[in-house]
Amino acid sequence: MGIDFAPSVRSRLGIEWEIACVDRRSGELTAAAPELLAKLGAADGFPHVTNELLTNTVEVVSAPHHRARDAVADLVRLVERVAAVAEPMGVDLISSGTHPFSQWFRQQVTPDKPRYDTLIDRTQWWGRQMMIWGVHVHVGVEDRRKVLPIIDGLLTYLPHFQALSASSPFWAGERTGYASNRALMFQQLPTAGLPPQLTEWSEYESLVADLQHIGVIEELNELRWDIRPSPKWGTIEIRTFDGISSPWEIGAIAALAQCLVEHFSRELDAGRDVPRMQPWFVRENKWRAARYGLDAIIIQNAAGDERLVTQDLAELVPRLAPVAEALGCAAELERLRDIVDGGASYQRQLQVAAAHHGSLKAVVSSLVRELRDGC
Repeated sequence: MGIDFAPSVRSRLGIEWEIACVDRRSGELTAAAPELLAKLGAADGFPHVTNELLTNTVEVVSAPHHRARDAVADLVRLVERVAAVAEPMGVDLISSGTHPFSQWFRQQVTPDKPRYDTLIDRTQWWGRQMMIWGVHVHVGVEDRRKVLPIIDGLLTYLPHFQALSASSPFWAGERTGYASNRALMFQQLPTAGLPPQLTEWSEYESLVADLQHIGVIEELNELRWDIRPSPKWGTIEIRTFDGISSPWEIGAIAALAQCLVEHFSRELDAGRDVPRMQPWFVRENKWRAARYGLDAIIIQNAAGDERLVTQDLAELVPRLAPVAEALGCAAELERLRDIVDGGASYQRQLQVAAAHHGSLKAVVSSLVRELRDGC
């Protein structure tokens, strides 16, 4: 089968931000999304607010923009609209990879959505466990031939994405010992997790045809890989990130994604190969970043050299500075240092719990404040 890749403006980006609804008094997740969306009205074009798998979730989606700050501005305006409707309902908003203490079996699946019905019917217990939230960043690629090499290059930076955004140290009331429990939860779905490392677009087409033939998927968007081609939009979609609690952090992490895609695109333009790593190194890096977050020692290259992820980030930011300047996101990229210095969300959540004698309700309150004050 042939899969067309839509024309796209090089390195233009769009961002999708999943937001959880919580009850103001209890801090528990609440099934407020259908009422919120009804009051907001139908979405028409970009930017917009939409539903997600669970009725406790709304997703805000930016328009495509050349600069990360403009995409983030879209998100902020949308969240402010949602918050204005949610406030009199007694509903607060948070974004993190998981909710610290709500139980998965109390959550409701969004009704009348065949795609979600199929997912739950096929995956059963694991599908019902998907009480998780993330941020997805689309970056435009102007030539289909670049897509797969760039994805391979991005996989070498997957632990950086994972560590910076990690925000799920708790699950159903327990401390998991992981910076990103979401990362390992999500990959239990049969079409989620790391993408296969392919060389030619025809291999991707054959893979999709095979999966459709045997009934694993019906539509392309059912391939929920951590990093995937998005042929409908002409983008690479990076889905590695946990839910991110504040817009400025989204801006910083989206700028990193945008700069890396553009950097690899320039390497291909110059006739140079994009570095790639063995799949087993990529898999190990994902686990290390999910487990240890910003304290992870990651594998840097195919030779197996290793380094603390924060040390690698300290050199990566200035190396990407010329690309960031050209893309208009230099200030956002620099704010990656603030995440490293001030702590990623998982670290902040653990600190709040420790300061409040283990109270996870206090953690939810801190997430509410971070999103509200950041917007």
